[in-house]
Amino acid sequence: MTNVRTSGGVADAAPAADPAPHGSHGPDGSRGAPAQGPAGLGLHPDELPDGLVVADEDGRVTCFNAAAARITAVRPDEAIGRPLESALPLEDLDGRRWWPLTDPYGGLATRVGQPERNLLLPGGREVLVSVRYVRERPAGPLRRLVVQLRGTDARRRTERSHAELIATVAHELRSPLTSVKGFTATLLAKWERFTDDQKRLMLETVDADADRVTRLIAELLDISRIDSGRLELRRQPVDIVAAVRRHVQAYTTAGHRPDRFEVKVTAPLPALWADPDKVDQVLGNLLENAVRHGEGRVTIEVAPALLKARPEGTEGMEGTAVTVSDEGPGIPEESMSRVFTRFWRGSKRGGTGLGLYIVKGIVEAHGGTITVERAACGGARFRFTLPVGAPAFLSQA
Repeated sequence: MTNVRTSGGVADAAPAADPAPHGSHGPDGSRGAPAQGPAGLGLHPDELPDGLVVADEDGRVTCFNAAAARITAVRPDEAIGRPLESALPLEDLDGRRWWPLTDPYGGLATRVGQPERNLLLPGGREVLVSVRYVRERPAGPLRRLVVQLRGTDARRRTERSHAELIATVAHELRSPLTSVKGFTATLLAKWERFTDDQKRLMLETVDADADRVTRLIAELLDISRIDSGRLELRRQPVDIVAAVRRHVQAYTTAGHRPDRFEVKVTAPLPALWADPDKVDQVLGNLLENAVRHGEGRVTIEVAPALLKARPEGTEGMEGTAVTVSDEGPGIPEESMSRVFTRFWRGSKRGGTGLGLYIVKGIVEAHGGTITVERAACGGARFRFTLPVGAPAFLSQA
């Protein structure tokens, strides 16, 4: 039986003239004709985003695509036709030569490949490598070796993000925990020396710092759930206007002037099914940003909205839009694209910089959208829209 080359290597076909032995370039480095996959897609190995290296049953390289050349800094014409171990010399992190160590051609015939792992190219550059063993039959001789190569840039960015998160959390925890430890130690050692008012002040400070630690832990749990796609929503009817007024009342009770807040409602509003706790979290964060970083009047507008056009017509999906705007200095134009990223903070320092990242995750978990722009009066204007989201048994009634 002869073979037809594909982008990933070789596919069985009816007897035909044996194709050229290279899947990407000829021995002289020339680009071959596009390989035809089983569905006739005409996909060329150079069109793949990851590095692809294919070796035949004799261990000689038959395909070395452009991405592999970019990752390894080896030209295709230098690799095609050479033994795999010579064309792609890899070492593990302990400095051992990878191909003799795994012995794909002479090792156990039951193996089907190697999972992705960090290996080293000549010069010590890291690369992510996974291998597939293609056999004529289960436990049969190796017919083809397919190697996938990926750079480590994305993983390094993730590791830097995790390191930055750990550093931020450590910094944010140190201050309240130092305060809690200091006040409790002082009270335990010198309880009789303080008046009742002094004791109350210290205990109130400890209580506030404990709340700060609790909020930080809750933020970390939210980030974990958002990043892993495990943010749970408990949908039920939500009176969004009542929720807005409740948050405004909390600020006025805390001493803010009532005339600093204005609530505008465009009725009638569609019945909103959402997670009330998560909606409260979104409203609380946006109002806190407007009060802390903004100036002048804070305006909250609630109105019906159309999320997106339906495929068959002009009607849109019903939703509720909430807009929070202030009259402060606003957000610089160059910072607009980073507002909803981790650790972004406004002009005034304070907080972890995780709040708006969590807000965006909550809104999108509901199937909604959130945007930021400059308000008409120059401040910041946040607008989030949530779909009605009625349960299926109600929408079918």
